Amino acid sequence: MKIVVIGTGYVGLVSGTCFADFGHDVTCVDKDQDKIDMLLAGRMPIWEPGLEQLVAANVAKGRLHFTTDLAGALPGSDAVFIAVGTPSRRGDGHADLTYVYDAVRELAGKLVAPVIVVTKSTVPVGTGDEIARILAEEGAPPGTSVASNPEFLREGAAIADFKHPDRILIGAEDERARDLMREIYRPLFLNRAPMLFTTRRTAELTKYAANAFLATKISFINEIANLCEAVGADVQDVARGIGFDNRIGAKFLHAGPGYGGSCFPKDTLALLKTAEDAGVAQQIVATVVRVNEERKASLATRVSKAIGGLSDKRIAVLGLTFKPNTDDMRDAPSIPLVAGLVEGGASVAAFDPVGNEQARPLLPDTVDYGDSALAIAKGADALVIVTEWDEFRALDLKAIRAVMKGKLLIDLRNIYERDEAERAGFDYRPVGR
Repeated sequence: MKIVVIGTGYVGLVSGTCFADFGHDVTCVDKDQDKIDMLLAGRMPIWEPGLEQLVAANVAKGRLHFTTDLAGALPGSDAVFIAVGTPSRRGDGHADLTYVYDAVRELAGKLVAPVIVVTKSTVPVGTGDEIARILAEEGAPPGTSVASNPEFLREGAAIADFKHPDRILIGAEDERARDLMREIYRPLFLNRAPMLFTTRRTAELTKYAANAFLATKISFINEIANLCEAVGADVQDVARGIGFDNRIGAKFLHAGPGYGGSCFPKDTLALLKTAEDAGVAQQIVATVVRVNEERKASLATRVSKAIGGLSDKRIAVLGLTFKPNTDDMRDAPSIPLVAGLVEGGASVAAFDPVGNEQARPLLPDTVDYGDSALAIAKGADALVIVTEWDEFRALDLKAIRAVMKGKLLIDLRNIYERDEAERAGFDYRPVGR
């Protein structure tokens, strides 16, 4: 089948590349000429394990193409996926659909034959209805229909998630759209991936509900971690104890600095705004958002209390991205942490395996960036682990302690055991233990 993907960000590029790997003919379109030039040169605009190799393989086989020319990409296409950004709208938390609607209007004016327009972007309930209205208003060919196909990709494992999904969710209002979506995903039938067909509005809401529930688990275990610290319990054992219950499950029960990234922060806010517009209270999700914001805001205070004040202290921060195996800095806990440390009078040295450059415009100008954990630890009063990159799990703690001025190790991800850290000479401070 011939597929056009509008948007070469995280979702669009991964989805388009994987569709091409299924054997479809895929053209990824973006208005950003610099981004398209990068892709044509074989360089990725995002960091995702395995993506560069998969893009190169499918370009070489003639199945994957990149262009800024939407009109030139459309002839003969069966489906057009919209995969542009839907960030939180500044000021009110609503999802900003400007890029989605702009793409739809441009598409409507350039279609010469009916297609299935599929929203891959995460959008509020009713967006598909508005897209259908715009397409009709702008003169899209009769027979053009709209479907919703939310993505459930984890940054750092997106290719595996796309090829071995937990489920494929499709919201469509007509049988032609459902049949075409079945055909697009037919290569996954061998994997027995569950395919759920719903209405468009149900599919749109399901995406938000899924992310809000996962965010709930994170905020829940972080509050339990606070209680563990107060009563002398171990949050990791608590998480194991409840995680073995198959009604609950162990995933997302890891105490830490709070959730960030491209999905949970904006999607929980967008769900709250949708509920507000509908006049239906969402008290649980509202509390989840508040708990997470308080969690991130408290990180610098946690460090300050552990070290006896921040003034004239040097703090080494390990990990800046919101999670490992990505260069995504959106709503990363490191942002309020570092800002709070600097505001409190500390100097900060930081290192992330892939996120240093992405972090620079988001962190104070005074931050020093290093190329290794050992480099930023020199002369530091404290070392703070913020992101659980694999390479941070087996640090030479003795060597790091030897170059530090102080001996405080604050492990916000609980990746070390107390005995191990203390044998290396550290005063070890985990979370919820």
